[in-house]
Amino acid sequence: MKQITFSDMQQQSATAASAPRLRAHRNFHPELSDPVQRLAIAMEPGTYIRPHRHPHTFELLLPLSGRFLVLNFDEQGTVTHRVVLGEDCMALEMEPGTWHAVLSLDNGGVIFEVKHGGYQPVAEQDSAAWAPAEGEKGTAELMAWYAQAQVGDGGFTL
Repeated sequence: MKQITFSDMQQQSATAASAPRLRAHRNFHPELSDPVQRLAIAMEPGTYIRPHRHPHTFELLLPLSGRFLVLNFDEQGTVTHRVVLGEDCMALEMEPGTWHAVLSLDNGGVIFEVKHGGYQPVAEQDSAAWAPAEGEKGTAELMAWYAQAQVGDGGFTL
């Protein structure tokens, strides 16, 4: 039996807090080629998730600890849906190909993700061209925009 205890989440969050990307993964799937990817991701505020999509799979998100802002976008970067997991919503499933980003709102946040595998890194064409890549100038500004963005908002520019 696999489980995640409160102690496990605290340890994973501590690892994320000291990691350069402010994230730490704990895979439930035995290997990256598993047909169903399922993992807990500790995400501290300040970790950057570039808007992206997974053309081949749905994505199911469940907050285990903390709150997470999830934004969906159209091709041009206009917000089409906005939800706060752990506050407004306790489970969210997105259709394959949905452009999205996640913003961690709380220290100690852990989110559980399920999607079809095997693991595939996000291809460049599946990362939003209108958003900076991780490590590039403008990520802090985009995360601040995420926090305020409402359905219908768009046109983020540096």
